[in-house]
This record gives sequence, C-alpha cells and structure tokens, in this order.
Amino acid sequence: MSTTGITTWAVDLAEVGPIYPFQGTEGLLWIVGLLVWFGWHVWSIRWEKEYQRDKIARYGDHETLRRSLDIH
Repeated sequence: MSTTGITTWAVDLAEVGPIYPFQGTEGLLWIVGLLVWFGWHVWSIRWEKEYQRDKIARYGDHETLRRSLDIH
C-alpha cells in the first residue's frame, strides 16, 4: 500500500520528484519555529514577572512573610 504512488524505493529519487509535502519550505518553517519558540520564552518571562508582582502586592515581600512567620 502506497500513499505517494511509489511502489519501490529502488529508483532514482531525482526523477520521482517531491516525495513529501511542502518540500523546499524547510528553511522558512525553521525560522518561523525559532521565532515562535523565542516569542514563547519572552511571553513566559513577562507573565511570570507579572504573576510574582501580583503575589508580592497581595501577600507582601520576603521580609513581610518572614516577620509574619516569626510572630506566630
């Protein structure tokens, strides 16, 4: 059973032509993947900083928490 129309691999692939979809876009897809990966890291760092600022605003900083634990 073949989904590409190739019944044997004992042929010259240069004569067969493309054997997988989107051939020739590997470089572009690599760049897009790199940009998405980098963008995700930037977003993650910004979100975590904002999350930590909200926690500090709600519960206080490290010193406030330490004093609270020392009192009890």
